[in-house]
Amino acid sequence: MTKSGRQVIIHADHLGKTYGAGPIAVEALKDFSVDLREGEFVVLLGPSGSGKTTCLNLIGAIEVPTSGALVANGMDLTNIDAKAQTEYRRSMVGFVFQFFNLVPTLTALENVQIVAALGGGEALERSHRALSDVGLAARMDHFPGQLSGGEQQRVAIARAIVKDPPLLLCDEPTGSLDLDTGVQVLAILRAAADSGRTVLLVTHNSAIADMANRVLHLRDGKLVGDVTNSNPLSPSELSW
Repeated sequence: MTKSGRQVIIHADHLGKTYGAGPIAVEALKDFSVDLREGEFVVLLGPSGSGKTTCLNLIGAIEVPTSGALVANGMDLTNIDAKAQTEYRRSMVGFVFQFFNLVPTLTALENVQIVAALGGGEALERSHRALSDVGLAARMDHFPGQLSGGEQQRVAIARAIVKDPPLLLCDEPTGSLDLDTGVQVLAILRAAADSGRTVLLVTHNSAIADMANRVLHLRDGKLVGDVTNSNPLSPSELSW
């Protein structure tokens, strides 16, 4: 627990990631230390090449760190095997990417059901509920090609939340959307944080930082700022 009473979900301590070795080695992330707490909406801000996606991949157990410690809900992600990594991603994390990664031959409902089924139980019922939560109750039987970009991203969010994960990792989720559609997507992610999930959103769009509880600034693989926003804007107040 922290002084705020919110549980620490992610604890990164002097985290580092190096690609390659010898003279061609590249340090993508250097000495990165941060705690992420339940119910926080955190924006990870930085230019291209600053290490944002690497950080997201480490926290999502898509990659393993080269150095430092990374603990998620008490699980040491630096010392688990591939099976444990898969279980962590399945139970703990929902991913939302810039490109929606939907299966084009499946309906919106079927795209969500694929992930819901991994959790067992009432997969169909939970898929209906997740799509309703993102405002797509009337579009469940449409294929991705019949949906707008914003609707496809909302399907992707429904797919991410259908497992009810405590952590949402979002990599440029509004990068391919216009302002109005992007604001709708951000409002859904804000609601996810308000319901108790931890949302970590990676972006190079500084305007989105205005709606965050905290803003982490990355530059050249290093954390150069960790700012608490005492008065975050609502998504509808954003403009870029």
